[in-house]
Amino acid sequence: MGRDESGTLACLQDHRKQRFEPILARYGGRLVKLTGDGALAEFRSAVDALGAAIEFQQAMADANRDRPADSAITFRLGLHLGDLIVDGDDLYGDGVNIAARLEAEAPAGGIVVSRAIREAVDGRLKAKLNALGELSLKNIERPIRAFLVEWDEADWKMAPGEVAQPAQPVGSALPTLALPDRPSIAVLPFENMSGDPEQDYFADGMVEDIITALSRFKSLFVIARNSSFTYKGRAVDIKQVGRDLGVRYVLEGSVRKAAGRVRITSQLIETATGGHLWADRFDGSLEDIFDLQDKVTANVIGQIAPRVEQAEIERAKSKPTGSLDAYDHFLRGMASYYRSTRQSLDDALGHYYKALELDPGFAAAYGWAALSYTLRKQARWMADPQREALEGVRLARRAIDLGKDDAFALSAGGFTLAFLAGELDAAVAFTERAQRLNSNLVSVWHGSAWIRCYVGDASTAIEHIAHAMRLSPLDPQMGQFCLATALAKFLAGQYAEAASWAEKVTQEQPDFLPGLISFARCSACAGRLDEARVAMAWALQIDPTLSLSTFTNSIFRRPEDRAKLREGLRLAGMPE
Repeated sequence: MGRDESGTLACLQDHRKQRFEPILARYGGRLVKLTGDGALAEFRSAVDALGAAIEFQQAMADANRDRPADSAITFRLGLHLGDLIVDGDDLYGDGVNIAARLEAEAPAGGIVVSRAIREAVDGRLKAKLNALGELSLKNIERPIRAFLVEWDEADWKMAPGEVAQPAQPVGSALPTLALPDRPSIAVLPFENMSGDPEQDYFADGMVEDIITALSRFKSLFVIARNSSFTYKGRAVDIKQVGRDLGVRYVLEGSVRKAAGRVRITSQLIETATGGHLWADRFDGSLEDIFDLQDKVTANVIGQIAPRVEQAEIERAKSKPTGSLDAYDHFLRGMASYYRSTRQSLDDALGHYYKALELDPGFAAAYGWAALSYTLRKQARWMADPQREALEGVRLARRAIDLGKDDAFALSAGGFTLAFLAGELDAAVAFTERAQRLNSNLVSVWHGSAWIRCYVGDASTAIEHIAHAMRLSPLDPQMGQFCLATALAKFLAGQYAEAASWAEKVTQEQPDFLPGLISFARCSACAGRLDEARVAMAWALQIDPTLSLSTFTNSIFRRPEDRAKLREGLRLAGMPE
């Protein structure tokens, strides 16, 4: 400005018009106000905000590449995620102040973000977030844990005149996920070609077993069954599936079952190009169904991970049961379980018990039956809580005894022991073993997050549930993931964020009692008492027996956690 006032202003305006505002618009950002040589902007998501920030700084670096250093204009950026006070078109509050102070800590051309941003974007963008420790910021009472953003120029460089697509396009509900650092695959629901809709469960079960087998390979990143199955019955664009789920490969196919015979067709597709890498057809009798699954799995592995040891391929050939009839009931039970209603859980248990009658050594059936009882307790659907809890624990112990090398059986059994019997140390041990056996199994990370909350390790719980959501970004049971996140954030003292996560549950399931209670508790501790009491009043209409004396938090190990949970419920208006 001292040397060339008008020229500097013109250059600043050019950067704003040619770079900042177009990038802001593409990422769905809102320019709140200009502040001299700076700006305040608001985004719908942390992923959008950081994607826009990196793209803008890269665009500025490209623009300054051939300019003398003493005439180049550079910017610092600070990002924070938090609640705001809206006054007309302006924004105020602690969140704005933190973002402004973080901006001052950034190097020229750099970006500094808060821990809240880091947790929200972890694994979703091609960037590294390097810890700066806890910073004491001007006029901010508490230290703020901050991170310096680092990115590879090649990942964000644009052609001249081009503005890259945002991480989450305007109008889309899902951010583009960064590819993992290992081969990644999603197995889409196979088409049921039998001409009988009642046979859908068989095709679904086939896919679930292939997903389970693939997920045993630590060298692969495998999307969980529930996210893959959001595409069931839909015409899909494989390239879009790759962007939605963050995978390099997709396996799709069909199953035809008739007259004691089954035919499986499958094809492996590279999502970036849509090109078919491999296709095959497998025919056999129903008695050979497990061998057919093994052949499909081994062929997929051979295509996308040729260096996987043959011994691991053999290990993937473990069969859930030797009884085809038991397996049929197990698959029907799974179809009912995923509907997660009071009646569907009754139906699921009926099928699981029938499967166990036919094959008493079926570890996975014991595990799923045990989890059915945990869902019944969570939703307060148990007719005889004491008897049903004891039965759930019995099933859990049997699952663990039979499935010592089965990650699902260990994790399902461990979580059930924690939730229904308060055996937290055993639950942690079984879950850690399950993680070592199969790091791709989403239920392991999900269950571990809840257990870590119970033992008082909120930070690990937050990490584990975030990993579960990355493994299954489209999971129909995302409400349970959000509920676990809300609890972990609440125990960590992050009440406003906890309330936001719990609110996601109530938006999807307005009458779901655990979601309403969580939202009421978190909102009360965040100081949003009116919202908390409205939610609690609705919860009491659904279940008038709710009270502090009957709503026990005894599963939580730490007295301070139990006291905090009780106080939140009291503030929200739960009666004594």
